[in-house]
Amino acid sequence: MLWVKSFHIVFVASWFAGLFYLPRIFVNLAMVPPDSVAERERLLLMARKLMRFTTLLAVPAVVLGLWLWLGYGIGLGADQRWMHAKLALVLLTLAYHHACGVILRRFQQGMNQRGHVWYRWFNEAPVIMLVAVVVLVVVKPF
Repeated sequence: MLWVKSFHIVFVASWFAGLFYLPRIFVNLAMVPPDSVAERERLLLMARKLMRFTTLLAVPAVVLGLWLWLGYGIGLGADQRWMHAKLALVLLTLAYHHACGVILRRFQQGMNQRGHVWYRWFNEAPVIMLVAVVVLVVVKPF
């Protein structure tokens, strides 16, 4: 079980690293002047590659988490409300990941309607989610 837990932590940390950086690229894309085609294309290429890589990291993170939960019974049983909250945050993180994909497609289609300040705030969500998940798993406050 410790091997599964170790790799789960590594993949979760790597997945979140991508979720921390991808919206920073969106901030830069939102600030690109309309006449700077080369800069826009370079940032879009970086965002596409990072999105693909981040998605590849999310899959084993989720699979290993399910293995720990269902295979080893972590979080199962009476009085495991912390796990319900954690699972809700995992679903929220998956929704955030999907939203990043939607935003990237909008940038690729030239349909972005948000400014760089909005993306700066959007970039804070995965930090809050990760802190909440770590607190739930380590402290198990309820």
